Amino acid sequence: MSLLDELFAANRKWAAEMVENDPQYFKRLEAIQKPQLLWIGCSDSRVPANQLLRLPPGDVFVHRNIANVVEHTDVNCLSVLQYAVDVLQVKHIIVTGHYGCGGVRAALERQRLGLIDNWLRHIVDVHVKHRERVDAAGGVEAQVDRLCELNVIEQVDNVCQTSIVRDAWERGQDLTVHGWCYGLRDGLIRDLRYNASNVDEAQGFYRSAVEGL
Repeated sequence: MSLLDELFAANRKWAAEMVENDPQYFKRLEAIQKPQLLWIGCSDSRVPANQLLRLPPGDVFVHRNIANVVEHTDVNCLSVLQYAVDVLQVKHIIVTGHYGCGGVRAALERQRLGLIDNWLRHIVDVHVKHRERVDAAGGVEAQVDRLCELNVIEQVDNVCQTSIVRDAWERGQDLTVHGWCYGLRDGLIRDLRYNASNVDEAQGFYRSAVEGL
């Protein structure tokens, strides 16, 4: 049996198990999508949002890209953000990086990988901005992890600076933006203490989150 055949077989088994446990599961899931969370995370295959949070399908709206970057000309990311905020009315946006991120390491070490170098330039800019704080972290592994944290904080700030989030806050929408970092070594999520529910909080939490590292 080929890998793809195994995947189809696994899918059929999973679907049958879901119906056995709850005959209305798929009918209910098909009828409505009302997640409370938008997860902006890394494409890394080891960081699956629903599984880490122990949430079923339908509970998390997800956008993933290399190194969880939120860039103001990325129509893909902004479209997901706008749909989540304006249509789905999510209450929480969570930017989640992870320690040991390969994209962050490549940016730190200025590796040349091809087309992706242009994308990782955003993280190079984060490194340049916070070089002293990254250097002070210690050895290379510690520097990578510190840059992972700083990258999350900068991307959370980018989310807070979008017209999408600012318009939502201006009209009084219940919306909070968070920054987390996931540990591949222990499976635990660390709150980077950037949890902003309005423009003023965003400015204050950005400074305290950076200084708290």
